[in-house]
Amino acid sequence: MIFKSKQHLKAVNESYTEHFLIATKIGLIMIVYGLMAILHAIIPAYFQTSASNKIKELNLIVTKR
Repeated sequence: MIFKSKQHLKAVNESYTEHFLIATKIGLIMIVYGLMAILHAIIPAYFQTSASNKIKELNLIVTKR
């Protein structure tokens, strides 16, 4: 497990702390926008494009790594 973690950190060119902060930030953003998507499912007038726009933005961030 440690070896695979080190390989991953090397592949993304980040220290453990950098990776922790970035992954945590992305995870929290996903939670918030996931809740928006659920609220949109209940009341379609709310957050009509918020979740899909954020997914596209996060995809660009992640694929550039």
